[in-house]
Parts: sequence; structure tokens; C-alpha cells
Amino acid sequence: MGGRGSGKTRAGAEWVRRLVLFGGYRRIALVGPTFNDVREVMIEGFSGLRSIMRAGERAPEYEVSRHRLVWPNGAEAHAFSAEDPDGLRGPQFDAAWCDEVAAWQNGRAVWDMLQMTLRLGPNPRIIATTTPRRVPLVRALVEGATVAVTRSATRDNAENLSPVFLDHVERLYGNSDLGRQELAGELLDEESGALWTRALIDLVSLTHHPGPLTEIVVAVDPPAGVGATADACGIVAAGTRRDAGGLVSGYVLADATVRGLSPIDWATRVIDTASRVGASRIIAESNQGGEMVRTILLQAGCRLPIILKHARVSKRDRALPVFTLYQQGRVFHLGPFSELEKEMVAFGTAAQHRSPDRVDALVWAFTVLMVEAPTAPSVRRL
Repeated sequence: MGGRGSGKTRAGAEWVRRLVLFGGYRRIALVGPTFNDVREVMIEGFSGLRSIMRAGERAPEYEVSRHRLVWPNGAEAHAFSAEDPDGLRGPQFDAAWCDEVAAWQNGRAVWDMLQMTLRLGPNPRIIATTTPRRVPLVRALVEGATVAVTRSATRDNAENLSPVFLDHVERLYGNSDLGRQELAGELLDEESGALWTRALIDLVSLTHHPGPLTEIVVAVDPPAGVGATADACGIVAAGTRRDAGGLVSGYVLADATVRGLSPIDWATRVIDTASRVGASRIIAESNQGGEMVRTILLQAGCRLPIILKHARVSKRDRALPVFTLYQQGRVFHLGPFSELEKEMVAFGTAAQHRSPDRVDALVWAFTVLMVEAPTAPSVRRL
């Protein structure tokens, strides 16, 4: 296991190279999150199998149509996507390299099917290289009696990384759980992997306004239904302020979340909140309703720009970068927001009984304001 850019891909490729050239292994399975990942990272990448050959060694040739890599000595490696567990039915191998197993869409099913293919030779072997996440497959592998675990941090591979990249990510994510996972390569346990705590929220709660804000937005997480039993419509206003040194801080300004309103009524609530806090734009999740969300806001009289965001990863994965900002003391609450803060503390735990609509809106607000935004002004010379 290793952090981002820790050299784990090169370690996997080097392991395969030695098996093929010196270990007598002849049929290797290459399994990545997608076929594109296998080709662009594991095979053709900067640290891939075709790039690590020593002087005097001929690189293997990749046959695109057959998803097959062939070495001059006749050894073969076949590419498989973790999106399709059944793709591993039929073939057989004496070794396998599995990359980024924590990101496999069908992790357990693919891993189990792979075991059935490793039936050649006296000692079939597997190497799994991944940035650790607390998914069931990674936890099972770490706890396996026949598994040897090694770890490497991003800084261990500093000589092959941009110093600007290292300084940037360590400044943004150092001393946070996300940094421990993504940079130090640690597999966080359930307790240390928890997100907001009451103690953390108390630390970032302010009793005074910091002064003029650079930008203010209202983020909305629309409900899928209507009525008292439907999810709430998460509505959170947030803003940012840049200090003299260029550091951007974020502020929660209002929680206007409502439940049980019709679409036109919750849209009116969004618009009223935006007017009250002086927002410059509306951020809306579009997973529930797509463009219909924009249409409802426009019908309710919205005159501000509307930015639609489509969620492609889990709620927890979306929340992690924002949670990191809290850990770094860069996001603050201007006033008590009891319902929002109660939902934040319960987020991702057994105490979370309903959809975290307030947290979703909060996360979208700071994702746009701080996570996706440039960390400092830049000048581009033309």
C-alpha cells in the first residue's frame, strides 16, 4: 500500500518484470479499475511495464485488439477490467498484478474470480498495489494470514516527483486523515476515519463576523420526493475570505434547510436565502432531476447564475476534502447551526438515520468555493 505518487505502480511493474525475466513465470493477469487504467498506467505509463526495462532488454509489445502484452521470451500478460468480474472466467495464470484494488468497482467479486484463474505453475503469486481505503476487500487483504503488507509514503518517492506538487499537497492535506491516507499510505481504522466531531465543530464556531467576504454562494441538495416523509431540501449558504497572505478561509453563513415543501416552494426558499446573504450564484446537485432543478429555480424567479453539480462518487468521498479543510482550521461557523451540526456529527455513523441533506449542501458549497477553486491568484503570460 502506498500514498499518491509513492512509487507503488513502479513496484508492481518491477515485480512482474522480475517474475517474467528471471522467475520463469509465463502467464500474468493484469487487473486495474478499467481497461484504460491497465493500458495507460500499468502498461504504457511512466512507471509501467513497457517503461521500466533495463539497457539491453527489449520491451514487451502490447497487442491492443487482444488486450495482451507479449515479451520476447514468449511470456504473456493479459489485461482485465475490474468492471467485469466475468471477464476472468476461462483463462488461467501463474501470477497476477492487481493495481488500485481499493478503487475496484466490483472488488470482492473480481478478487474471488481471479483466485480461480491462478492454477498454473508450482507457486502462483499475486501483488496488489493500492492507495489504501477502508473498503471491505482492502481490509480483508490486510488481515489475511498469507498476505505480506508493505507501505510507502508519497515523500519516499520525492526524487521522482515535482517539489511543487509535494509542497502543495502537504500544505493542503498535512496533519489530516485524508493526508494520512493519500500521502502516508495509512489504512485508517473506523475510529480515526470518522469525520466531524463535536469537539472539532466547537473549535471552528465563531461569535464574531470576520469582515467582508470575497464570494458567497447558496448550495442546494434537492429532495427526490414531496411530503413529510420525503428527504429534506438541504439549503446552506457559505462564503470565503482571502487574508493578506493569500490564504482562503470559508464560513458557514446560514442553514435554511426545509422538509415537506413543493418544488416551487423550496426553490423560493433558496432564492430568498440567496438574497438575504448576498449570494453571487446558486450551486445545485443535479442527481435528482437533472436540468429540471434549474428549471424549477428559474420558474421561482431566480436571477443568479445556477451551477449544476453531478455527484459521481460516494457522499463520504465527496465530503473528505471539505472535512480536511475543517481539520486545518480553514472553515468556520458563524453562529450556532444545531440541526446542521447534529447531522455533521452523525454523518457516516450508525447514528445517521436519514439522508444527510444539510451536509450534502454544505459539502457542495465548499467544494465549489475552496476545493475546486484555485488556492491563489495566478498570472498567465501570453
